[in-house]
Amino acid sequence: MTLPATDHDAAAELERLAAEIAHHNRAYHTDDAPEISDADYDALVRRNNALEAAFPHLVRADSPSRQVGAAPAAHLAKIAHARPMMSLDNAFSDAEVEEFVARVRRFLKLPADEPVALTAEPKIDGLSCSVRYEDRRLVRALTRGDGAVGEDVTPNVRTIHDIPATLPDGAPDVFEVRGEVYMEKAAFAALNARLAAEAEETGKEARQFANPRNAAAGSLRQKDAAVTRARPLRFLAHGWGEASAVPGDTQAAVVAALRDWGFPIADAFAHCADAAAALAVYRAIEAARADLPFDIDGVVYKVDRLDWQARLGSIGRAPRWAIAHKFPAERAQTTLEAIDIQVGRTGKLTPVARLTPVTVGGVVVTNATLHNRDEIARLDARVGDRVVLQRAGDVIPQIVEVLPRGDADRPAFAFPDHCPICGSEAVAEEGEVDVRCTGGLICPAQRLERLKHFVSRGALDIDGLGEKTLTEFLDLGWIAEPADIFRLAAHRDELVGREGWQAKSVDALLAAIDARREPDAARLLFGLGIRHIGIVTARDLMKRYVTLPAIAALADELIALRADTPAVLGETGARHRTRLDKALAERIGVENVGAAVGHALADFFHEPHNRAVWDDLLTQVTPPPFAVETRASDVSGKTVVFTGTLETLSRDEAKAQAEALGAHVAGSVSKKTDLVVAGPGAGSKAKKAADLGIRVVDEAGWHAIVAAAG
Repeated sequence: MTLPATDHDAAAELERLAAEIAHHNRAYHTDDAPEISDADYDALVRRNNALEAAFPHLVRADSPSRQVGAAPAAHLAKIAHARPMMSLDNAFSDAEVEEFVARVRRFLKLPADEPVALTAEPKIDGLSCSVRYEDRRLVRALTRGDGAVGEDVTPNVRTIHDIPATLPDGAPDVFEVRGEVYMEKAAFAALNARLAAEAEETGKEARQFANPRNAAAGSLRQKDAAVTRARPLRFLAHGWGEASAVPGDTQAAVVAALRDWGFPIADAFAHCADAAAALAVYRAIEAARADLPFDIDGVVYKVDRLDWQARLGSIGRAPRWAIAHKFPAERAQTTLEAIDIQVGRTGKLTPVARLTPVTVGGVVVTNATLHNRDEIARLDARVGDRVVLQRAGDVIPQIVEVLPRGDADRPAFAFPDHCPICGSEAVAEEGEVDVRCTGGLICPAQRLERLKHFVSRGALDIDGLGEKTLTEFLDLGWIAEPADIFRLAAHRDELVGREGWQAKSVDALLAAIDARREPDAARLLFGLGIRHIGIVTARDLMKRYVTLPAIAALADELIALRADTPAVLGETGARHRTRLDKALAERIGVENVGAAVGHALADFFHEPHNRAVWDDLLTQVTPPPFAVETRASDVSGKTVVFTGTLETLSRDEAKAQAEALGAHVAGSVSKKTDLVVAGPGAGSKAKKAADLGIRVVDEAGWHAIVAAAG
């Protein structure tokens, strides 16, 4: 795998990957309408992970490695999970599985002869669900959502016969069973046949689900539980969330208890003494895959001992104690009929391949993303070519190869240098592969998408302002920028009586808008669509700076820093860029928020139009100071540095403990450091801490701090 040669190029690619993966997470988890294949998605994630491993100092606060799922759907109630529902990292080879076990050994500091037992089970392609029991009665069921907040599907889950309404005597008072809601292949085919027959009888267009996973997701997330009851949904349990007690000290023991309580468990679930045994289970499941009644896309391995799971914890969006071993992708051939250009919210021009319909793995596909200009050039893809597609469970595959043309003479695809929507110049910035329209808010494609983003669930979450309504108001000239949304009350009388609008619906919309006049500051900052500032980065910035005026003041300092640094350093070129990037990151002072965010803030606020949009918006809304809830401890809100050799836990485990206590972990000692944990061989960092009068404790002192926090 070829990696970028410079930090600048790597940061630009990490930004692109973060935005692209977040988009596909929303399409898959929130909209049940995936746009790329599993293999295509996995390739994006693997590329992101490789870049982060090679450039650890450039890991973004909104990195896909920290994200789970996507925001919950608007029509279902949103409820926070008692314990987060995490995602899984992936392995694609035996070697990666063996490395997973090796990482477990290193993290836990296990001797070479200590066995690491695993469990193995099929990775079913369904919709993740958490079912909560209190006093042994089912009280709530939530989808994964974004991992922290899920959708309340309790009435619908009660219609699934696999899920008991009560647990037997002896089960814990509180217990959340987690698993996958799915639809069997035969039931899926029967459902599509029934929908087609009903459509024929009524003369309406038939609705057909693309695959069993989409059918299960759409059926579970219905407003009306009666619709769900009529759909043949099943459930397989594989884990648990919050529990007042756990019936066992190993993964296998708890899964056995779930089976005893009446929950279906995968027939192929197995306890494995080591990685070799787990890989043997993988090959057996892969061989039987076609004969299974449900779709799977891999095998999940979990460390069996629960005390080890607790020590391993998680990193970002995924537990360290589990991994998904994915199956190879399926392939097919078809013809590339056309290449269309779509313009996204940030102005990115994305080429989309229009294909002669072809069935890949039982699903008919007609479109595929070509990612960017460089990907088209790499493939040398031309309209009329025969292409090889790769698919591993989703709707739209990846084009992996263009077949030889023989004597055919087809012109190369000319990537546009002007926006196909507004005609503005389309350019790629230095070090970037993506071509973007420079039109900004004057570009209809961007204006609509930016406003959609501003009112979306992850941002201000204004009910009633969907794409159709925003388009109507744009066409009427009532809105052009975010602040205009809060002035729509001036058009109330004009809106009442327009097609589709009554006084009640107009007043409901205006009330929903007024309810967001004191929005969460991080969501507002994210909603502005500033490049590199996803919701995680926005929250990290607000934790440090608290108010939006402080963010604007920071941007002014960054603008000045960019203007002054050349004169101070007397440097140009790559060396100057490296020093400037370091200076920007240090001025921001937020872990994992680097120079890319600094340049983005400076670019945004340096543009007079953007400053006007910001100032205008703050005349309409008054976000309160940003507040963060943390566990009470000696180090909450403080900066901790670990140095030297830690003898009873690994550096990663120590960092995870500190972050769980609300601390910020830094890599170097400075005046901002509050505590240094020094093991043997601490050296210069411990000496610098002593010189600065910073508190220093040994490893035992750190354990005392952790224990005191409970």
